[in-house]
Amino acid sequence: MKGPIRKAVVLAGLLTLSLGAGASGVDSCIGPLCVSSTATMQPRELPKGGGAPIVLSSITRVKTKDGSTPPTLESINFLIDKHGAVNSGAFPVCSMARLEGTTPAQARKRCSGALVGTGTGKALVTMPGRDPFPISSPVSFFNAPPTGGKPTLIAHAYEKVPAPQALLVPIVIERVSKGRYGYRVRVEMPEIAGGFGAPTLAEANVGATRRRGGGKVGFIEAYCSGGRLQVEGDLSFTNGDFFPATLTSPCHLPR
Repeated sequence: MKGPIRKAVVLAGLLTLSLGAGASGVDSCIGPLCVSSTATMQPRELPKGGGAPIVLSSITRVKTKDGSTPPTLESINFLIDKHGAVNSGAFPVCSMARLEGTTPAQARKRCSGALVGTGTGKALVTMPGRDPFPISSPVSFFNAPPTGGKPTLIAHAYEKVPAPQALLVPIVIERVSKGRYGYRVRVEMPEIAGGFGAPTLAEANVGATRRRGGGKVGFIEAYCSGGRLQVEGDLSFTNGDFFPATLTSPCHLPR
């Protein structure tokens, strides 16, 4: 066992030891590369069964110890707690075609009913002949038409280098049956700044609500089981580094 595989196994063991009950984040390094990640679900007071609207929030930061450009983040994978549901059918949808070429403000205006989450993306750009420089963009998450019957989101961001363009990433939400987990999400990171950008921040808050039948329905709903809701995730980089983590968010029943 050697290289990135060995590193991942060792790191997984360390994370298991460090992420005890009630833990909600991780901060770890492989060589010069450091990653911090948190996941929370609000509100924390949830029913014992059925479901109530929640907001799923995640923040991932990538940096290097010496301040150099980090390797490129390739993908983020999530396994999400089974004690809940995704109610994509209760919300309007927006297609990739309607979002093509839009700025963040234009996208949110054009598909306001389908907006189910927001966030921020940042990257460090290293182009030939220029000092490294940061870029950032608001991120919007829109409810999209299903993919093969599976709930789907479109993540929208916008960049201005090397030329202005919208970055659109489809995100399919798959049902799984894997112990504590009932949903799987894989986010393939888009090429940033013509391939010269390395993501340094991915922040997301997903969980809109709508009124229906005299009450509220959430895009994501959950109930409390075992005093926690749980997310298992991993980050993969183009240089082979791999960061796994199990993140929990406490919950409790109404008093």
